[in-house]
Amino acid sequence: MRDFEYVVTTSKSFDEAVRAVEAATAARSFRVLHIHDVTATLAEKGLQRGPLKILEICNARYAHEVLQKDVLTALMLPCPIAVFEQEGETHIATMRPAVMKQFYPGKGIDAVADQVEQAALAIVDEAAR
Repeated sequence: MRDFEYVVTTSKSFDEAVRAVEAATAARSFRVLHIHDVTATLAEKGLQRGPLKILEICNARYAHEVLQKDVLTALMLPCPIAVFEQEGETHIATMRPAVMKQFYPGKGIDAVADQVEQAALAIVDEAAR
């Protein structure tokens, strides 16, 4: 399987990067459905880690299209974008949506998966600038 992740480092602070992902998501006609504050969730259980938030993003038209082809693509929806700090640097990462083609070959989702990947990587790149 080809690399399924895309990670960039940004000079922005953690909070600035989260806000930048939100703004870039809206600019690409996607929507942030939910933000998981993983650090806070783990802290509730007495577990410590550095800042980490997972933003679930979605474009309803694209989601509808792949779900029409195969409802099991729901297992890979919505698209996650992670913002985290590691070794003093802020990173923004996403799963490459085109990897869906490998999980659902012959289902006719290739073009949509490629379009969503292009948008997701652009969101990450724009947020990192």
